Amino acid sequence: MTPLSEARADRLVAFLAEAEPATVLDIGCGWAELLLRVLEASPSSRGRGADLDREAIEHARSEAQRRGLASRVELSAADARELAGPRDAVVCIGSSQVWGPPVEAAQPLDYAAALAALRALVPQGGRVVYGEGIWSRPPTPAAIAPLGGRDDEFVTLPALLELAAAAGFLPVQVHEANLDEWDEFESGFAARYAWWFADRSPEHPDADEVRARAARQRAAYFDGYRGVLGMAYLCLVAV
Repeated sequence: MTPLSEARADRLVAFLAEAEPATVLDIGCGWAELLLRVLEASPSSRGRGADLDREAIEHARSEAQRRGLASRVELSAADARELAGPRDAVVCIGSSQVWGPPVEAAQPLDYAAALAALRALVPQGGRVVYGEGIWSRPPTPAAIAPLGGRDDEFVTLPALLELAAAAGFLPVQVHEANLDEWDEFESGFAARYAWWFADRSPEHPDADEVRARAARQRAAYFDGYRGVLGMAYLCLVAV
């Protein structure tokens, strides 16, 4: 659930796995795909993944079992704030809200709180892959309307790097999702609606609602935040 190509994912996994970390934590892991790939690339590592979505955790567990990794990973539907450190490596992508105000409050994303919490989880030399939304270009009214409705919801990439440094990290690699990655990501939403209609009668009782949802998603992206909302992936080392 993030605009991330296979090539870029490989680089993030390699950054974590090359250190052969004894312990790897994935916060807001979802299906735990990156965590499982790190464990595959580093056979001596053990992992822990946490996410509040129980269905996602069940899927992650089935994937771990299928790939022969179940004995080296613990996956739980848990609040990441309750997880204690230290860990040699941490993945946190799109989960900064864990340490900030509730999403429903529509407040700016608290990157500083998230980065401080991540720094507390790793020792000096520990590695963190931190991914979060940023503004790639100055936000426009059309871009912010379908998001949080405010132009200070996200920061720019340079500002994010300064926040990471203030929290006790230095970047080893700095990535930003490109437009192809975003288009592929958003196409997943479009495909879901398209296949729904392909498999059902146009007279289906939910057809009007689904058609409206599809139209809102297209407008939000193509007429709104495409090229404005970005996604940064930072490979950080604790100093």
